[in-house]
Amino acid sequence: MSSISLQMSDKMSDVCLSQTGTDKDALDPYLEQLGLQIASDGLHIQWAKGNRRHPRNWKMSRKIYDTSLVVFLELYTTAVSTSGSTAANDAIASHEFEIRKELSIFLFVSLFVNASSFLLYLIGQAIGAIVLPPYSEAFGRKNLYIASTALYSIACAVVAAVPSLAGVIVGRFLSGLVSAIPTTVVVGSIEDMFNSKDRVWVICVWAIVANLGLVAGPIMSTFITADLGWRWVFYIATIVTAVLAFVLLSIRESRPSLLLAREVATLRKITNIDHLQAANPDRVPDIRTYVRVALFRPIRLLFTELIVFVVSVMSGICVALVYLFTEALPPIYEAFGFSTRQACLPFLSLGLGMLLGLTTRYLDLRVINHHRRQGRPVLPEHKLIGFWIGTPLLAAGLWVFAWTIPAQVTNVHCVISILALVFIGYGLNEVDYVLGGYLTDSYLSYAASGLAALSVVRALLSAILPLVSTPLFSSIGNNFSVSVLAGVATIFCIVPPLFSRFGRDIRARSTFAKYSLRMYNEHSVDEDGL
Repeated sequence: MSSISLQMSDKMSDVCLSQTGTDKDALDPYLEQLGLQIASDGLHIQWAKGNRRHPRNWKMSRKIYDTSLVVFLELYTTAVSTSGSTAANDAIASHEFEIRKELSIFLFVSLFVNASSFLLYLIGQAIGAIVLPPYSEAFGRKNLYIASTALYSIACAVVAAVPSLAGVIVGRFLSGLVSAIPTTVVVGSIEDMFNSKDRVWVICVWAIVANLGLVAGPIMSTFITADLGWRWVFYIATIVTAVLAFVLLSIRESRPSLLLAREVATLRKITNIDHLQAANPDRVPDIRTYVRVALFRPIRLLFTELIVFVVSVMSGICVALVYLFTEALPPIYEAFGFSTRQACLPFLSLGLGMLLGLTTRYLDLRVINHHRRQGRPVLPEHKLIGFWIGTPLLAAGLWVFAWTIPAQVTNVHCVISILALVFIGYGLNEVDYVLGGYLTDSYLSYAASGLAALSVVRALLSAILPLVSTPLFSSIGNNFSVSVLAGVATIFCIVPPLFSRFGRDIRARSTFAKYSLRMYNEHSVDEDGL
C-alpha cells in the first residue's frame, strides 16, 4: 500500500474512532502490547501480523499436540464405526437378538456411523453434521470435542451394557449424533492453526489416519469379537474415549474469532473503553440468525455450490466403498480358503495403499514451492495432482480386482486381487484427501460448514452401501458387482481436468468462496503467507 493510502487510512481511522470518543494515539500503545490493530473500517479491532496468540502463530509443538489428539479421536471413532458389521454378525450368530441380518447391520453400522434412511439419518449423524460444525465456527471447537467424546463414551457403554435391542438403538443413535464432531470439525481446526503450506501435510495425515480407521475397524473387531464377544468392542471403546475426553481438556481453543473476542475484552478492561469491538466475521447476533444462517449453511452450500456438490458426491462414494468392503471382502477371501480371522487381513492392503499417499505430497510441495519462487499465488487448483493420479488408479484397481476374484474367476492367485486393493486404497485416499483439501482451500474460514455438507452425503452413502452390498453381490455376483463400482470410478476420471480448467471460474462466481477469501485476506496473520 502506498504512503498516501496509509495516511488516508490513518485519517479515516482517526475520524471513526473520534466519533466513538476514542483517542487513537492513546489506544495505540495498548494495541501494540496485545498484538492487535484497528481494522480497515476504522471501527473494529483485529489481529496484527505475527501475533503469537493467534493459532496460526502458536508454537509448532502446541499445534502438533492438539492436532494429534483430535486426529486420534477421528481415527478411533472411525475404527469403531466399521466394527459394527462384525458386531452385528456375532450378535446374529449368538441369537442374542431375534432380528434379520440386514436389520442388525442397520442398527450396528448405519445408526452409529450414518443412518440408512432419511428419517434416522437426519435424526442422528446428519443432525450433528449440520448443527455442530457451524456452532464450532461461531462459539468455538474445544468444548465440542470434549463434550462429544464424553457422550460417545456413554453411548458405547449403553450399547455394551444394556441387555436389550433398545439399548443398541439408543446407544447407536447417540453415537451417530456426536460422531459428527471429529468427522466435520477437525479440518476446521486444522485450518485455524496451519497455513496453506503446512496444511498440505497436516490434512494429508488426517485423511490417511481417518481412512486407516475405516480399514482398521474390521480387523480390530474381528479379533476382539473372536476372543471376547461383540460387547467388548464397545466396552473397550467406552474406556478409550472416556480417557480421551479427559485428555482433551488440555488442548486450547483454536477458533481465531473467539480468541480475538477475548483479546478485545482484555483491551476493554485495561483501557476502560467499553465500546471496542472485535472484527468478527463469525459473529451470530441472536439465535434466530444462527438458525437461519449457520444451521442451514451446510445444506445451502451443498445445493447451491457446484464445487461442494461434486466434491461431496465423489468423496462420499469413495468413503462409502470402504464401508461396502467391510461386508464384501471377508466372504470373497473366505471363498479363497481363508479362515474368518484371515479374511479380514486384506484390509491391510487398503491401508498400505493409503499410506503411499504420503509420496504424492512431495509433488504437491514442489508445485507450491515453484509458484512461490516465481511470486505467483498458489490456487486450490494447483494442488490437484493427487486427484489426477488417484482417479485412474482407483478405476484400474477396481477393474483388476473385479476379475481376479471368485466366483467367475477361480484360476488367479489371491495375491493379484490383494495387490489391486493397494491401488484401490491409494486411489480412495487421494480422492478423499485432495477433495477435502480443495474444499478447505476454496472456502477457508467456512471449511467446517463445507465439510459438514460433505459429511451429509458421505453419511447417507456409507449407510446405504453396506445395506445393499449383500443383495447386490448375491444377485449378480462378486465380479459384476465390483465392475459396477469400477464403472463409476471410471466416470470419476473426467472430473480432475474439469476442476483444473474451470475451478477458478466457478469459485469466482461463488458468493461464499469470494467472501471467505476476502475475510481471510483482511484478517490473516500468517507470517509466511497463505
